[in-house]
Amino acid sequence: MKFAVLGAGRIGRVHAGAIGSVTGAELVAVADAMPAAAEDLAQLHGAEVRTIDQIAAADDVDAVVICTPTDMHADLIEQFVRAGKAVFCEKPIDLDLGRVRDCLAVVEETGGMLMVGFNRRYDPDFAALHAAVADGRVGTVEMVTITSRDPGAPPLDYIARSGGIFRDMTIHDFDIARWMLGEEVETVIASASVLTDPAIGEAGDFDSLNVILRTASGKQATITNSRRATYGYDQRIEVHGSEGMANARNMHEANIEIADAKGYHRPPLENFFMTRYTAAYAHEIATFVGCVRDGKAPPTGGYDGMMALALADAAVKSVAEGRAVQMAEILA
Repeated sequence: MKFAVLGAGRIGRVHAGAIGSVTGAELVAVADAMPAAAEDLAQLHGAEVRTIDQIAAADDVDAVVICTPTDMHADLIEQFVRAGKAVFCEKPIDLDLGRVRDCLAVVEETGGMLMVGFNRRYDPDFAALHAAVADGRVGTVEMVTITSRDPGAPPLDYIARSGGIFRDMTIHDFDIARWMLGEEVETVIASASVLTDPAIGEAGDFDSLNVILRTASGKQATITNSRRATYGYDQRIEVHGSEGMANARNMHEANIEIADAKGYHRPPLENFFMTRYTAAYAHEIATFVGCVRDGKAPPTGGYDGMMALALADAAVKSVAEGRAVQMAEILA
């Protein structure tokens, strides 16, 4: 399958590398508003620099990976499904739920293929955890606990256009919560603060938060996020059920432990998503290739993108109004 990457920034480079690691996938074109960035990424992978319109019209491009700024995602999805290309788009589809719905209507009416980039579902450890839960190893799921803490905050100019921490960072955890709970969320309660950098608050965002999600049957998921973890990239999930508990622990730079007179010591955690989720990004693209080849619906489709954004909107509303928010309010 021949790919084009739209957007040659940090996440575009990650996906370009993932494409190169997957058998049966080839990167042939790169587009970016910054010619130097596009040329650098294209040369790295033996691809060509083309415009977005050239890629849409190209006979030698089967699929596109959209890694542009969020405000371009929905328009590009519509353009490329209408052009008959399979589309992989980084989250979120848009920051406005109504715009997401309109975009998904175009995908449906064209019969297009859309996969949304929730890479954590494709992490080998998280996938194994989900498989164990699905196999009934912990009995009936009762509570899910998700910890996700970044080593540091992104640049302030990014924060200002990201849609805020709930739509940019927690959105991954909302998707994981839905996946692990196995039920849709009915109620959202969120609390958020600025604890790591006052400038983040001045930009209109938060850096520290907790969310409690509750389904109609009473299952709960708790999410904790922080933009500061001095000890590395903290990524953990625990699922508690009627017959036991299963968890996925943090990934260290090496899976060793040293004991000496000063105690037990382990190497540091992986430093950020580019290294922590390398395998996840490769499995994600491989899954996309398989879905396109076999005509299957992707595991993380447009509906998943819409629901994760809706949960983010509910969390924002909960913080602003200091109350529990019913998802029926958001999805009405």
